[in-house]
Amino acid sequence: MTSAQELLRSQRELLLNWTCDHPAPLLRWLYDDEVLSPSSYLSLLEKPPPDAVAQALETACASEESSQRFLQVLKEVQDYYCKDLHIWVDRHCRSFANKQPPSEVVEDEDKHKKPRGPIAKLFKRKNKGFSITLEVRGKKDLKPTRSQRVANLKAQISIHKTTFLKRMEELKCYSEGSGEVSNSTSHIEIRYTDLFVTEDNDFTDSSQHEYFDLASRRARIYVHQSCQRIRPSQLLSPQETTGQPPKRVKVKGIAGIGKSVAVQRLVYEWAIGKSMREFTCIFDLSFRELNLIEAPISLLELLGEKFRHLKDALPDLFTAPGSLLFILDGLDEFRFSLDWKSRDKNIGIKSKLPVSELVVALIKGNLLPEASIILTTRPSTEAPKRFFQRCCVVLGFEENQVKEYTTKFYKDRKVAEKVYDYISNNDSIFVLSFIPLYCYIICTAMLEFFLGSQDVGDFKSLELNPPRTVSEVYFCYLFTTVKHHALRASAERSTSRSEVLSQAKQQLTNLGKLAYENLLQRKIMFSRKDLENYGVTPVNIQSTFLCQILHPLKEEAVEMFSFFHLTVQEHLAALYCALNLFSQEDITQALNLWCFGLHPPSVSSTLLKNIELNMDMLDSLQMFTRFFMGLLRTRLAKQLDGLVNPSKEEENGIPTGLGLWFQDQFKHKEMKNETALNLLHCLMEFHTNETTTIAAPEIKKLNLFKMKLNIVDCAAMHYVLKFSPHTLQELNLGYSNIGNRGLNRLRPILHRCESLYLRYNCLDWQAALLESAVLKSNECQVKKLFMCGNNLGPEGVNELWTALENNTTVEELYLDITGITEKGTENIVNCLSKNTSLKILTIVGNDIGEVGRKRLKELEKLRPDLRIIANFVDDLGLLQAYLGWVEEIRADRDQMDSVKNVDALQSVLRGLQNSGGEMEKGENADKAMELQIKIEELLKSHLIGGS
Repeated sequence: MTSAQELLRSQRELLLNWTCDHPAPLLRWLYDDEVLSPSSYLSLLEKPPPDAVAQALETACASEESSQRFLQVLKEVQDYYCKDLHIWVDRHCRSFANKQPPSEVVEDEDKHKKPRGPIAKLFKRKNKGFSITLEVRGKKDLKPTRSQRVANLKAQISIHKTTFLKRMEELKCYSEGSGEVSNSTSHIEIRYTDLFVTEDNDFTDSSQHEYFDLASRRARIYVHQSCQRIRPSQLLSPQETTGQPPKRVKVKGIAGIGKSVAVQRLVYEWAIGKSMREFTCIFDLSFRELNLIEAPISLLELLGEKFRHLKDALPDLFTAPGSLLFILDGLDEFRFSLDWKSRDKNIGIKSKLPVSELVVALIKGNLLPEASIILTTRPSTEAPKRFFQRCCVVLGFEENQVKEYTTKFYKDRKVAEKVYDYISNNDSIFVLSFIPLYCYIICTAMLEFFLGSQDVGDFKSLELNPPRTVSEVYFCYLFTTVKHHALRASAERSTSRSEVLSQAKQQLTNLGKLAYENLLQRKIMFSRKDLENYGVTPVNIQSTFLCQILHPLKEEAVEMFSFFHLTVQEHLAALYCALNLFSQEDITQALNLWCFGLHPPSVSSTLLKNIELNMDMLDSLQMFTRFFMGLLRTRLAKQLDGLVNPSKEEENGIPTGLGLWFQDQFKHKEMKNETALNLLHCLMEFHTNETTTIAAPEIKKLNLFKMKLNIVDCAAMHYVLKFSPHTLQELNLGYSNIGNRGLNRLRPILHRCESLYLRYNCLDWQAALLESAVLKSNECQVKKLFMCGNNLGPEGVNELWTALENNTTVEELYLDITGITEKGTENIVNCLSKNTSLKILTIVGNDIGEVGRKRLKELEKLRPDLRIIANFVDDLGLLQAYLGWVEEIRADRDQMDSVKNVDALQSVLRGLQNSGGEMEKGENADKAMELQIKIEELLKSHLIGGS
């Protein structure tokens, strides 16, 4: 008998000829079957298809075992290739079957009364409400046999999968132009990095800029690990509660977070036969495409036009809608309004409807209720949770995935390591990097600084240090794209920065004006006419640096454009303003408008004239405002030479004038938390000592209560407050989830805070060590310290007791629910009996045991002036405060995720139960019982989500 090796070698040319057009299925199955190693597989993906298949075949022929595996894989993937290969496989591979039975072969109808496989199931029965089209029924005498229909359908589905593979092999996540700048291949198997996805409670703060809302959500979820993490491939996996896969899934996330790429990967995995094999067919529809449909249309017509190779198969496919999956991508880009409250009506696949009604009917299940739906959208777009069995939020990358992405982006591993080290050691850039698109921008911007000494000319032309702030990262990205375009044209490698920028001056000016004027109108999609009105020529996009900025969306005869990320539009808008606002008056009037919605009574700058700005837009302009401040600093540092009009005379004293403006805001305005934080970021982006020195002393109190803060927010607070010589009366960071890393960033200013609120901040014993050092400092001015709800543990609180032994400033210390045990009271008597300043100590909600309670009584005798509250019943005000807290949780589900309040509630409940025997009748006892009942109800209720 001919061996598998001999067979493959003798038939090599035929096999190459049949498979080289699209080798992806063959290569992937060979890799999964361990015929190809991981390194070999990735290497082959970068080769031309004929070379890749030839090398894979050569690898397989290395042994008889791998040759047999190759033949087995051929049987699995034969449907992707021509009929000649099918015949060859059927003729030659039967004798080498050693793993699974061959793929289903079409046989006579009477041989198998029970159909098998997802396609065969289509013909098992006709679903109620769906039938073959009238045209088919009208030709009964010509009706093909079941076996013929199965064969035809298999062929059409194979074409459908192959079409997907050809379209999706290249990762279309960003507008990367020719790829020369990215220095990396974009094959989906190489560049795709898995995402951090979690079940979602559908809480949305639509007033915030979506980036800041996402950062808040990550601060809540990431630290506590309180979410159910799922891989994108598990979106349709069975639910824990029902054991059944969901039919309707909503996936939300901000622009650039990877939603479209995640579903692109899902479709690719299905098309290659590696996931979701329970679905006979997947239909992917983007709302960008659906925007083009003006007239009423039926689902049958819509799919027939979109997937013309499936047109004849659709009637048969619809007989089993349970085997169909619809992916609806980008609801936020849909230009038609959706009526979610419309009356349900019976809708069939041939019912003609406006496309908006068709979408609603599909999502609500009025149309094809048995089909599965995955919808992607940005958080700001309404898609009611009640229509979905699973709601997920994409949170971008985790830290190890940032490293993985960086490694994949650069071919040079040493460069990748240097860039990742720089990212991870820079707070501002590190926080940006968890968003995949930001990661791409950062990696592109960093190319100029880490490629090595061989490109000295590049460094000379850049004349900048590696970026530290958000605006610097974006400017470096912009400059990199412009410079690479310039160098491909007439510039030399030693061309100065100003000369490079001057070559793109007119285009950047036009682009910036387009970005700014449309940002204020919340317009993100542009027609060819829109671009031409601003002097941007669409035909030049692919041949210039614009391919890195603008993303063409070509659908049929209609062509639309968008900036490939919202923040790129915001950055270019800010650049336009930084290049055109020169007088001190214009700059401060602009800030009044963008930060507070105050329209200037008279303006000299055209940028501020005839602007209609709604107050509800202000929060969405925060990133733009920070970009503006960063770019204004860049301009004042003469780093925008080549773009700035030389005829413009800048007024002297802009840093001083801005310092006085910021001083005035902090002195006279009662600001929302978000606005105050944004001003701190603006000062950090401007990064000018003269300005910050004037503004900072006016900050007497800073209340960021329940603002979910990240490490960059802490960096902004530290940067500004270090310029103030005064004591800060109050720093309230309660429920902010800053964690140990955030607290450490604030360490240099903590000793100057009279009232320091750090409740529920994901702090542990290391934070207690840090705070102990603050209390031991000779410069300590802390009088009130709130540490409730942090897991300090016995080791942490013992450090605090030690620090208080000689501290003379702290008067009130709140340590409720901090994990204090009996061990945590070992040195409390020795240390606090020597303290002279402490007047109030609360440690309720801690399991200190009988020994701990005895120690507290001993301490009370030694320190009669120290009020110790160890039981809830001891203080009516405390009971009332906890009752209010429970009511907050009932009204605000977000708190459950933000501070892991289930554990906290259980601690309070245990404390109430432990003190139950000490309760005497009276108002305190009544309030304690009320609190206990409400907590028990809350823990049992659906608000906890079954935790």
